[in-house]
Amino acid sequence: MPPQKIESGHEDVVHDVAMDYYGKRLATSSSDHSIKIIGVGNNTSQHLATLTGHQGPVWQVAWAHPKFGSLLASCSYDSRVIVWREGNQNEWTQEHVFDDHKSSVNSIAWAPHELGLCLACGSSDGNISVFTLRADGGWDTSRIDQAHPLGVTSVSWAPVTAPGALVGSGLLDRVQKLCSGGCDNTVKVWKLNDGLWKLDCFPALQMHTDWVRDVAWAPNLGLPKSTIASASEDGKVIIWTVAKEGEQWEGTVLNDFKAPVWRVSWSLTGNILAVSDGNNNVTLWKEAVDGEWQQVSTVDP
Repeated sequence: MPPQKIESGHEDVVHDVAMDYYGKRLATSSSDHSIKIIGVGNNTSQHLATLTGHQGPVWQVAWAHPKFGSLLASCSYDSRVIVWREGNQNEWTQEHVFDDHKSSVNSIAWAPHELGLCLACGSSDGNISVFTLRADGGWDTSRIDQAHPLGVTSVSWAPVTAPGALVGSGLLDRVQKLCSGGCDNTVKVWKLNDGLWKLDCFPALQMHTDWVRDVAWAPNLGLPKSTIASASEDGKVIIWTVAKEGEQWEGTVLNDFKAPVWRVSWSLTGNILAVSDGNNNVTLWKEAVDGEWQQVSTVDP
């Protein structure tokens, strides 16, 4: 596909862009307190809806899996998380507002759809909350209190199948794990056991020397290891891997970008990592046969 420039229509900084499951619509969030839904096609884009309801900058947006209907979650500096539902085409309403946090909610992530409709949220109050929709339409809440006491910047779910499990065979023992990054310069891994979230890495993963801005757990598709990418204010992206449950995570520096690194995002197959940095560059990286990471392309701005 040729590059396509899309006018967002926002009146302030755009903080996040998320493409829906089918690649037909974008959701964008901005400091202008709004969310825009934009339809995209072959070299065309069309404004479909503007969602208003937040009272501060909207940091992130996330589409739920379409098996749950047309749902979008958003999180904001106003301490709230809103789940939006599309009823009639392009008509969006606030299905639920979560106001459990005491400070800015910086990151949201839907769990793999096999776990049901389940949303993790990380906040500057240091806590992570996980909201799960019940059959009766209410929401259950579980929390990781003081996950990163100085503030949580990012959350990402593990794939549901354990590393090395054949696709399909691992459905009996679905994994419920999260990773998080924070202002304490660490990455942490959490596992749900009997309804309680417990730290699943000892000690916390410490190689960054400044705030961790983003974490992204790679899809494993039957690969023999778990992989997490973390991006930091210190300019580095670190690739963390562990082969078996209970072993120690190992960290490898992917690259020093000499500028803050804002976001990391895996391809659907988990073999290519996109990195956006403070020099206004987006680069794509791939692991070579020898285990070294190599830049395979630059995305022109």
